[in-house]
Amino acid sequence: MPKSQIRLARDADVSAIKQIVGDAYSHYITRLGREPAPMTEDYAPLVESGNVWLLVVEDEIAGLIVLRIREDHLLLSNVAVATQFQGRGFGRQLLDYAERYAGEQGKDELRLYTNELMHENLRIYQKLCREEYDRAEQDGFRRVFMRKKLAAGANAK
Repeated sequence: MPKSQIRLARDADVSAIKQIVGDAYSHYITRLGREPAPMTEDYAPLVESGNVWLLVVEDEIAGLIVLRIREDHLLLSNVAVATQFQGRGFGRQLLDYAERYAGEQGKDELRLYTNELMHENLRIYQKLCREEYDRAEQDGFRRVFMRKKLAAGANAK
């Protein structure tokens, strides 16, 4: 696997973030009947607030993850891998990072959600989390909510 690093996104990265998200989610438009939520997100404030991390492979942005610290958990609200980097383990690298980051923040639970029509994502997340705790409509989307218990305070600050 080529050399990679994960770093916080910067303002200059916003257009690349939008491109990666658009490419990663555009095939769902027909299935959902509209753009998936990640495609309509305003990434500039998320980058500014330190919620977006990038996976950089040999100076090219290969993927991203959006993480939001909540009172009792870490919320993974988006993970996307650039088309040319898909299928090479980079998504797994980002998901592993989310677990490490949760521990660093003293969180013992990782939560995420996905659209119930995104079957490919559901399979991946069911392996990662193993616990589905809710299905509900949120912001006009039918979502599946999942969580994973982590080792308590394993890497806490």
